[in-house]
Parts: sequence; C-alpha cells; structure tokens
Amino acid sequence: MGDLIEQTLEEFLESVGEDTPAPGGGTSSAITVALAAALVEMAARIGEDPDDADESDGPADKASELRADALRLAEQELTSYGPVLKAETPADRTTALDGASEPPAQIAETAAGVAELGVRVAESASPAVRGDALTGVILAEAAAAAAARLVETNISSGPVFDRARAAAERASKARELGTVS
Repeated sequence: MGDLIEQTLEEFLESVGEDTPAPGGGTSSAITVALAAALVEMAARIGEDPDDADESDGPADKASELRADALRLAEQELTSYGPVLKAETPADRTTALDGASEPPAQIAETAAGVAELGVRVAESASPAVRGDALTGVILAEAAAAAAARLVETNISSGPVFDRARAAAERASKARELGTVS
C-alpha cells in the first residue's frame, strides 16, 4: 500500500493537518470507510457461527474486502489531485478534474457497500456489538457524503457525478434503515 499504510495514526493525522493538499478530504474519507468496514467486520465475526467461519463469502469476509478496497483508494487518492494542480490550461484542468473525481466516486461507492452491509450485520449481530455495526453504518454514510461532495466540487455532471451522488443516497438510506432497527 505504500507510505500511507505504514504511518502511525498520529503521523497520518499530522500529515492531514499540514499545509499540503494531500492527504486531504478524499484520503480521509477513504480511511473513514476502512474504519467503518472494520467495525462491521468485527460485529460480523463476533456473531459468526463457528461452523461458517471458514466460508469466504460471509459478511465478515465481505467487510474485510471492502476495508482493503478503502485502503487502496486512500492510497490512490493521495496523488489523484496532483494533475489538477499542475494543469496549465482550462482544458487541461477540466480533464484533470474529471480524472481526480474517479477515486472519490469509488470511495463513495465503497462506503455505500459498507453501510448496506453494516445494516444487515446489525440486524443479526449480538446485542453487545450491534452498536458497533451501526457506528460503522453511520461512519460509512458520512464518508460517502463527503466523497460525493468532493466529486461535486470537481465536476457538475456526468456518469462519475451520478455514481457518486447515487452512492451517497444509498448510504443515507442504509443509515435510515439502521436507525429504525
């Protein structure tokens, strides 16, 4: 995963607070998705039937996959905005903004997946960890909304814009379902 995954939490937080453009909102959103996925994974593992623990398609394993995707996107996001800062013409900037919008759109989609999975896990989780799964849902929803906002800041229409907005809506609906449970 490169430098990001090797940083301590304190080092990461310090780097976010520095006067550099990265890591910024996209990477922070992706890290939030990874944290949300880890909470959902933990709740799923605690509630997992020991006979099913070896299956690789259960909710805990799906949450683990989403966590890994989020970390990959966090790393990718570190450099995705660089071309925008280096763009020399308005056309170059537009092209760069289109490219820079893809990672946060994927972060929003991953977050929506975590939120939806988290609701399913919370429904069957042990009462001792149901709140952890729902915390994962809430964090995922916030990350989806933040990532979608980054896309909306970069571009005002198109398929990437639509995907990010739809993902934020999916995550919001999942959170609403989670509060009803």
